[in-house]
This record gives sequence, C-alpha cells and structure tokens, in this order.
Amino acid sequence: MPATKDNIADDLVAVKHEGLVSMVIDLEDAVGDNQLEYAEETLKATLLKIGRYISIGLLRADHIPLIFIRVRSVDQFKRLLSFFGEEIEYVTGIVFPKFNIKSGSEYLRLLAEYNKRKLPSSTVLYGMPILESADIIYREKRVETLLAIAGLLNEYKEYVLNVRIGATDFSSLFGLRRSPDHTIYDIGVIRDCIADIVNVFGRMDNHYVISGPVWEYFKSDRVFKPQLRQTPFEESMGRHGRILRMDYINRYVDGLIREVAMDKENGIIGKTIIHPTHIKPVQAMFVVTHEEYMDALHIMENGQGDLGVMKSRYSNKMNEFKPHMTWAKRIMIRSNIYGVLNENQNFTCLLAEERESSIV
Repeated sequence: MPATKDNIADDLVAVKHEGLVSMVIDLEDAVGDNQLEYAEETLKATLLKIGRYISIGLLRADHIPLIFIRVRSVDQFKRLLSFFGEEIEYVTGIVFPKFNIKSGSEYLRLLAEYNKRKLPSSTVLYGMPILESADIIYREKRVETLLAIAGLLNEYKEYVLNVRIGATDFSSLFGLRRSPDHTIYDIGVIRDCIADIVNVFGRMDNHYVISGPVWEYFKSDRVFKPQLRQTPFEESMGRHGRILRMDYINRYVDGLIREVAMDKENGIIGKTIIHPTHIKPVQAMFVVTHEEYMDALHIMENGQGDLGVMKSRYSNKMNEFKPHMTWAKRIMIRSNIYGVLNENQNFTCLLAEERESSIV
C-alpha cells in the first residue's frame, strides 16, 4: 500500500483485513515523485502511531503484520536508516526493487552494517530483493546475471528473507500484459525466466524462498469461460459450493487461484497481492492438504535407509524416500506456517468461512 496512506495504523487496530499477516508499505511505484518527502514523513508517523497504539494496549506487538518497506533507491534506504528512530523496530524488512549486482551490493552492505551496529536487543532487519530488471529477463544476460546475484545473496544469506519475482516489470520490457483469463505461465518469455530463477534459487543445496508475481486483477467483466473447476467446490459443499464458486468467478479470483496453483507446482511459495479480496484465496491455497502432510510424514518417518520405496498411506502413489525427502521437508515447513487441512477437505473449505453468512 502507498506510504502516503495515513490510516494504516487505524486499519490494523480495526482488523480491517482479516488474514493479513504481512504487508509492504510502498515508497516506489505507488508514490509520485512530487510526493516523496510527504510519503516518508507519513510513513514515519505511521510507525510512531503503531508504537503508540501498542503502548496503550490498542494493538499487540505479536498481532501486527510483518511490515516491509519498499524503497526506491539505495540513497533513500541510506537516508531512511538515519531518518527513523526507535520506530524502525516495527519494520521486519526492506524490499529492494529492480535488484541487480550494482544496487544489490550497496543495499545488502547497508543492511548488514545496520544489523551489526544495532543494539543486541533490537530486531533484525531483513532484505527482500525483487528480480525484475532487463538483465535478468533478456536471454543473453540471464544466466550470468542470476548466478552473480546468487553469489551476492549467499554472502548475506542470513539477512535475505525472500526472493520475489517481479513479472509486471518483466512484461513491460516486451509490451506484454497477461489477461485475466491467463496466468503468467502462459506468457512464454516470462515462463522461461521463472524457470531459470527457480533453477538458480530453488536448488536443494542452496535454497531461497521464492515468491510469485502480483496478480493485478480484482474486478471486471468476463470474456472467456471461467476455468475455476466446479468439482472441488461441489465435493466440499454441494449446492453451497456452487454458490461460492460463482462468487469467486464474479470477483475475478479464479485466475489468481489457477496462477497460485502453478506457483506451487514450480516451488514458489507466497505471492504479493494488491487487493484485500486476494488475501484469503492465496492463504488458503498454500495450506497443506491432509494427503500432502501424510505423504511427507510417511517419507520423513521411513527415510533412515532401511527402505527405499513404499506405497503411500492414501494407497494412490509410491513414496520414494531419497528423491522425495527434500519435498517432504519443505511440506513440513509449510505445514508449520500455513497449517494442515482435515481429511477430505480442500482449500474451498477455508474460503467458505468468508461467505458463510451469504449462503442460505
């Protein structure tokens, strides 16, 4: 959300957006050049207000979302580190846009210096680079650039919380924009780049959390037939499920759900969202299914070398303990963060809670 927004702290007190666990306050694209000074002052006031609300009991420190600040330049980041006082304690991390070797080296150096000089009792400030520049998407530079960035991030890995893919900027370099009836994986040049990013940053021996690009649609009139399958909704809730499905189709979230499904299949966890209606669908999609959890547990419990392969507890697949071990470990981590669905449930059960009052 734009840093010029002056009611962020009040919205947190009111729990305006249920399910919000992290947020980015933007000083870059969401703020006009002529508003920059005002945006920085408003951001500082917002953080101070959050601190004040915590001190008088209107907010609990452990209930506020993880707050990230998206800066627009190295110079601004350096200035903000001096501009902020104790209120920086409420900031989890800094988002580094258009991350490349030159700017990234400076961003991470400043981040490391801050963390080394801060008080031991102060919270660690993390970094979140966004991969969205031309030297990453253009084929002739991509591999060299990605490997160089990986080498840089490895030097500061303890401070790198997440690597995000910025597909909007990638698309703009080709004059492209996905329609609401297609996912980002339907755009060939973007799909190829995402594959290479996962290849470099998603490896078993040097893994980073990679999060997916923004889904920019939240309301519109349909042209193509919706592709959100009816079966999961009907199996969970019958007629009520069909009503719920139509609600999400009308809100244009079906494309988002399909894209998150593709994100998951490609090892991408988490997604930057730009509208409150996206919160619950994204969170619901990353909850671990009962079958996934049982498979992961089965693999973890039997991976000591006595056996190589066994039929899954759902009796519908083979679990190979060595090749599936890394997958199982990541499923268990995700289950600790997002939780596990009950048996015979899918993500639609979580979405139903949001619309329960409208279903009769």
